[in-house]
Amino acid sequence: MLDHLSLQVADVDAAATFYTRVFAPCGVRELMRHESPGGAVVGLCGPDNYPKLWLGSLVDDGVRPVHLAIAAPSRDAVDAVFTAARDAGAEILHEPRVWPEYHPGYYGVFVRDPDGNNVEAVHHTWPSA
Repeated sequence: MLDHLSLQVADVDAAATFYTRVFAPCGVRELMRHESPGGAVVGLCGPDNYPKLWLGSLVDDGVRPVHLAIAAPSRDAVDAVFTAARDAGAEILHEPRVWPEYHPGYYGVFVRDPDGNNVEAVHHTWPSA
């Protein structure tokens, strides 16, 4: 359904460092980087090696809150994201827990990235049929 998402950020290097450090337990890493007239553009990927999250310089500074959810391979990975975010000094919006209001196997943590976006690591456990 979703091919990719691009975020405008105040500091591309700081944002790339945040995402690759905090969401490493989900397999997030920098795949490519190129220069554009507005500065660096960074493509981040997950285990599939496809750049689905792009970071570029802030060109439109209007206030538009963004929520981004990154798939985690396990609940342990969600917990590791929480630890990495806390260690990075990120604001923790919601510590890891089950969110039964979404579905019984929805396990997630919510943090703020350096630009104020609400970013989540989530693992889904589906009931057996």
